Amino acid sequence: MEKSNNRTRLIKNTAFLYLRTFLSLVISLYTSRVVLSTLGIEDYGIYNVVGGFVAMFALVSASLTNSISRFITFELGRGNKIRLNRIFCTSINIQIVLSAIIIILAELVGAWFIYTKMNIPEGREFAALWVFQCSLLSFILGLISVPYNALIVAHEHMKTFAYIGLWESLLKLGAVYLLVLFAMDKLILYAILLTSIALLLRLVYGVYCKKHFEECRYHFILDKSLFKEIGAFAGWYLFGTSAYIFNTQGVNLVINIFFGVVLNAARGVATQVDSAVRMFVNNFTTALNPQIIKTYAEGNTTESFKLVFKGAKFSFYLMLFFLIPLVLEADYVLGLWLKEVPPYAPLFLRLALFVALADLPGAPLTTLALGTGNIKRYYLYVGGFGCLVFPVTWLLFKLGCNPEIYYIVYILDNILLIFVRLFLLKSMVKFPVWRYVNEVLGMVLIVLLVCFILPVSIVEVLPASFGRLILTCIVSFMSAIPTIYYIGMTHSERSTVCNMVKNKLKIRKQL
Repeated sequence: MEKSNNRTRLIKNTAFLYLRTFLSLVISLYTSRVVLSTLGIEDYGIYNVVGGFVAMFALVSASLTNSISRFITFELGRGNKIRLNRIFCTSINIQIVLSAIIIILAELVGAWFIYTKMNIPEGREFAALWVFQCSLLSFILGLISVPYNALIVAHEHMKTFAYIGLWESLLKLGAVYLLVLFAMDKLILYAILLTSIALLLRLVYGVYCKKHFEECRYHFILDKSLFKEIGAFAGWYLFGTSAYIFNTQGVNLVINIFFGVVLNAARGVATQVDSAVRMFVNNFTTALNPQIIKTYAEGNTTESFKLVFKGAKFSFYLMLFFLIPLVLEADYVLGLWLKEVPPYAPLFLRLALFVALADLPGAPLTTLALGTGNIKRYYLYVGGFGCLVFPVTWLLFKLGCNPEIYYIVYILDNILLIFVRLFLLKSMVKFPVWRYVNEVLGMVLIVLLVCFILPVSIVEVLPASFGRLILTCIVSFMSAIPTIYYIGMTHSERSTVCNMVKNKLKIRKQL
């Protein structure tokens, strides 16, 4: 019965998140088009690279978000409400201290780096400094919101994310309207408007949590042992995930130094579409992750392993529905979307999607590792191997390689990290490595290759047009469904899908 409830909750949460993402995606694609057109390629590139510099500090935020979320989710699984409140209060204390430290460090380094190291067009340094200050403030607001957002995820109130996420998209749409309406410096105005939205969202999340979660009552607590426990966990998580920020925003700075803001704009466009696609997939894993941690906390490792297997496979399959048509029609899609497509943007988009695809099978493995709480050795290896992308890319750029080499290195590193994670988990929790290789990696690779056959044939035969785009999407979908069902699923998974469809049909007949 409990397993059935978990499955139902997972489906409902995922549905709410998908609704949010679809609406947000439509608005985001439109606003991005207007922003690029209004700012121009150079200013769009400046926003991307300067905002990316501040996003390097977001590495700390991401580490704490996942660490705090893990502790809250684990205690929910145990049912210890008193310790849950102590974790929340300690988390607030950590965020306040950390915010002060980051503001000091960022202010000392930021202006110097913008004026002396970054490749900013002459006369736009002042606007770039405004972007930096606004991005820093937005980051601090997000940092303070971490414990509140972690509570929402841990309690699996995904409907809240759906509604608030939709309002966030609508506010950004309004910001774009104001951007066109007012005559002041567009880049500065855009930065101010996005910061104002971040402030409003911070207030909304805080009010919601205080109203719905009894443990969300802050009072000053100096729990040194808990402070040390969360801090140590976050520290190792920070070390392990530092690879991601160096491999994304760090390389963004390297691209700026070697190739200038036009290539930053191209990467910004590719990242915008890639992030939108990832949001669809992450909706599934966001709904699934709390269940992986809770089942492990309850001591049910068998069920936890099953959830990891399903999470890796089905997130990969969800990505395929978007990846195939976007890879094959990247030039036409970007041309249809944007008035002016930056050089390299279609190629960057194709490669960025494969980077995401190579990363997906490893994500649920990391969630399981977080559930154990014993992450020191795990992140020593994951962080060590993950950080290879940044120095290797820098070296290859120095040797004169083209900018796309960065994505090739990143894809290979993500594939390597899957196996690093697997063998670490084998020693940590006796994870069934070879079963995972056969039932997940083997299956998804075959599905990937088979799914591309028919859509590639369409693209090779027909000239680029809107009709070919629609046909490619239809053929990709029709090719993926039977391939995933007959090749990519086990017998039990096919039975589960069939039973779910039958139950839905019965409900409709009764209505």
